[in-house]
Amino acid sequence: MSDTVQPRALPLAGVRVLDLSRVLAGPWCAMVLADLGAEVVKVEHPERGDDTRDWGIRVGSTQTTYFNSVNRNKESMTLDLQSPQGQQIARELARQSDVVIQNFKFGGAEKMGLGYAELSSDHPGLIYCSISGYDRTGPEAARPGYDLVVQGEAGLMALNGEADRPPLKFGVAAVDLFTGMYAAQAVLAALYERERTGKGRHIEMALFDCGLMITAYYGLEALVGGEDPPRYGNAHPSIIPYGVFDAADGPLVITVGNNSQFERFCREVIERPDLADDARFKTNLERSANRAVLVAEIDRELRSRPRRELLARLSAACIPCGEVAGLNEALTSPRALAGGLVTMQPHPEAGSTPVLAPPYRFDGMRMPIRHAPPPLGNATQQILEARLGLSADKIAELKAQGVI
Repeated sequence: MSDTVQPRALPLAGVRVLDLSRVLAGPWCAMVLADLGAEVVKVEHPERGDDTRDWGIRVGSTQTTYFNSVNRNKESMTLDLQSPQGQQIARELARQSDVVIQNFKFGGAEKMGLGYAELSSDHPGLIYCSISGYDRTGPEAARPGYDLVVQGEAGLMALNGEADRPPLKFGVAAVDLFTGMYAAQAVLAALYERERTGKGRHIEMALFDCGLMITAYYGLEALVGGEDPPRYGNAHPSIIPYGVFDAADGPLVITVGNNSQFERFCREVIERPDLADDARFKTNLERSANRAVLVAEIDRELRSRPRRELLARLSAACIPCGEVAGLNEALTSPRALAGGLVTMQPHPEAGSTPVLAPPYRFDGMRMPIRHAPPPLGNATQQILEARLGLSADKIAELKAQGVI
């Protein structure tokens, strides 16, 4: 592909990652590193594989849309980590790796001899990332972590949704995804530090910690005000008009970010100079204080005009705006296709399957998809032969014993 970075130029080329994690936060961290060029081996149970191979829409016999969304640019190997032989193979792979990522239940890695203390004892440069639900040094260390639970406990549901409706979860597993991104940032920092010191790190990430962090300015408003901030649904808590509005033929997003934009919006878009001249609406603080009156007037004007006309007027007035698209519509839009964000990757059973491209561009080039999301165990034999030097007979023996 001419518009992607070639493998030799990838930023993390040569970095080896052993991904012992499953479901979303850990695999997302590993995929970020894979997208940036790391060689990622995803270790999975020989029979079941990752839990997400059973979530979403089936793609072939061992993959699903959920699994594929978080495992591009990886290779899969199967390994029974409950068996002594499987644990020994994992330790040998860890010794050859720069990074290990795991999200076992608290104490689970240590029981298998795969904890940080053991793996780093003969590999002091190892970067080891543990992902859990809660602080591993606190009283809830052993509690399992689930995105939906943490969305509730971290106050994220309380700030999401309409004021007159119950608290609402995010459409995607936002806590898991942000935890994965935070974890990848920490791994990159540790890799950078290791260049200077030669020493690795034990990185510990908790879903609850990351869930609190992404409350962002809402979190600080709650602390300063001493109570939960109001919920505004698709509107902005302090900028008006800023949100989703209904035109005569469908919804659109309008973001009037300052007072000069508001004046242009009133005069050039909805042709209501009286609103621009009204003292109640002169500044954003005043518009916020008189939100209900102003929004009612704006809604009336917008509902009387077609969306295409409004978008044209908003653009001419230099006010950021856009349509509210359906998900499939957004993914198949000319914008997404022109940007190379949606690709079709070959699949041994389905023929081909859609895979989103990495969002990163370096020197104007998008990071490539080097490996489509892998079928279960697609690289097991190759990894055992190339990395550990196992013979075909030994590999056959491990398979017969159910280790791989």
